[in-house]
Amino acid sequence: MKKYSNFLIVIITLFFLIEIFTNKNLIFNTISFSLDIWVNNLIPSLFPMFILSDILITYNFVKYIPKWFINTFSYLFNIKKECTLVFFLSMLSGFPTNAKNIRKLYDMNIINGREASHMLMFTHFSNPLFILGTLSIFFLNNKKLGIIILLSHYLSNFIIGFIVRKLNNISNNTINEKEKKLYFGPIFVNAIKSSIDTLLLILGTLTCFLIISAIIINRFDLNSYNSLLIKSILEITMGLKELSLFSFSNLTKVILSSCILSFGGLSVHMQVISQLIDTDISYKSFFIGRILQVFISLILSYFIYQLYII
Repeated sequence: MKKYSNFLIVIITLFFLIEIFTNKNLIFNTISFSLDIWVNNLIPSLFPMFILSDILITYNFVKYIPKWFINTFSYLFNIKKECTLVFFLSMLSGFPTNAKNIRKLYDMNIINGREASHMLMFTHFSNPLFILGTLSIFFLNNKKLGIIILLSHYLSNFIIGFIVRKLNNISNNTINEKEKKLYFGPIFVNAIKSSIDTLLLILGTLTCFLIISAIIINRFDLNSYNSLLIKSILEITMGLKELSLFSFSNLTKVILSSCILSFGGLSVHMQVISQLIDTDISYKSFFIGRILQVFISLILSYFIYQLYII
């Protein structure tokens, strides 16, 4: 079986290799688009948050937050107190910060693989600046729609976290106090190195999936609807941009945008998987969480739209 799967991978790789050589202009434009997204959207929003979140988690920032606040969220989602920081940092910076920070807690032996898998289910937040800026203003040209999408996107995570709270069993792992005696200098430098590595990984996966999407659509001459489906499944930014070009109603665009963001695209899934290498953290939990979020955000966006617009 493995022999045939390896052969299939080789055939698919050769197919894309031939396509790259025969469609140089298409590949060049796709890579340029990928670099533009990475430089103008992802680096400004993610790089500072990667560094800051790494430092805050290392210094166990939750102990400086009012206990009643931390205890409330810890009880609400049945998670360890240290995990509440990951939850809020994910809300502010967006994916794949959640996977990166969860892996950080895992490496520090604060949470185990089961707890990390549980956290992955309901910390899938898109960057709020992307939703309120790029998506609502540049793509949909409507600030109100961005607010509706943001609310449904955030609330869907809250609902999932509450629904699956009983599935988690909190371990007795604690922070190793010896690790907290590190100097700030090394911690800061390591945070920068780790952030750069993650950003380069994001660039690589983003570019590859954009190229795959462009080749498939060009080679098989897909119609606009199938093109939208392929782009949305593979890479969310291109899928959302394609969606904005359709003459759908605002309600339809809000619902579809919420679904696309909730699933995240295979590009984001691959970024998350990269953070789970050499661990017992389950990708399956993340995938199940995305399917749940698609359906929940679909329902929420519909009702919020009706209430907000009226």
